Amino acid sequence: MHHRRLWFGDDRPLDIGSLRLLQAVAEHGSLTGAAHAIGISQPAASQHVRRLERRVGTALVERAGRAVRLTPAGAALARHGDTIGATLRAALLEVEALAGIRAGVVRLATFPSSTATLVPRALAMLRQDHPGLTVRLVEAEPPESLALLRSGECDVVLAFSYAGLDDDAGALADGAADAADDAPGLVRTPLIDDVATVVLAHDHPLAGQSRLHLSDLAQEEWIAGCPRCRDHLLRAARAAAFSPDVSFATDDYSAVLGLVAAGLGVALVPGLVRPVAERHPGVAVRDVTGVSVRRVHAATSADLMRVPAVAATVAALREAAAEFRRPLG
Repeated sequence: MHHRRLWFGDDRPLDIGSLRLLQAVAEHGSLTGAAHAIGISQPAASQHVRRLERRVGTALVERAGRAVRLTPAGAALARHGDTIGATLRAALLEVEALAGIRAGVVRLATFPSSTATLVPRALAMLRQDHPGLTVRLVEAEPPESLALLRSGECDVVLAFSYAGLDDDAGALADGAADAADDAPGLVRTPLIDDVATVVLAHDHPLAGQSRLHLSDLAQEEWIAGCPRCRDHLLRAARAAAFSPDVSFATDDYSAVLGLVAAGLGVALVPGLVRPVAERHPGVAVRDVTGVSVRRVHAATSADLMRVPAVAATVAALREAAAEFRRPLG
């Protein structure tokens, strides 16, 4: 059977360098900045873009005042660069593992409340079972962390979504792995359903109650967490018919607990933070209803899941979550 090979324009396939240049244009908003980022001269970058436009038969960049931006066609090509970069990274890791070059280096992006609780358990397990494996940590909240994964800047992401609130929140059954609708090839492994608790100063009038509804706290000053957690508080409060008075906002949960202990407000904290909060002097931790469950999952690409070091990291995160998991309700 005869198969035709379809290339753009002059019968040459696109190269990764072309896609990297377009990504740099999108990031820096100028050809000069893009050229500097990838190590070529500005005239060379301009010539490269013109040649690329002739090859594909359409404009890829356009002027926007004194800056330049990608056209829809240029943006489409740049997005494919993310996927290709991540695939190349996965291929390199897999070959190195098979060749025995190294035991593995995995770059793990985590969010703060998991870094302080879930991640240390998983890393301890990895050190015991795979002493040659190295994990490099970076803190990033979703969706920024998922962007790092798609661009090949990390290998595994710990992310979360709020049931019924986030567009990507789905009912992922325990033990299943699913591909996110907006990111083909992205594999999510459910870890834990994280139930928020409320923290109050130990001498707060409501600290004597074992369970509260969010509406019980309508008149309080609030200390909010990360942007997505803050959005969750605002939406849950709206459903409970009040608008929270947010006096402070920080994604540092040690700071949140300190502010609460000082009587400066109340806060919702993730269930992952509860063991830390219960040991904090001056803070009372209480169950609360009227909030959504936060689903925590590990995400990586289908290609990277074939890399032994990545698979071992995901497995350790899952085992650590199983130890941490507490019954709902």
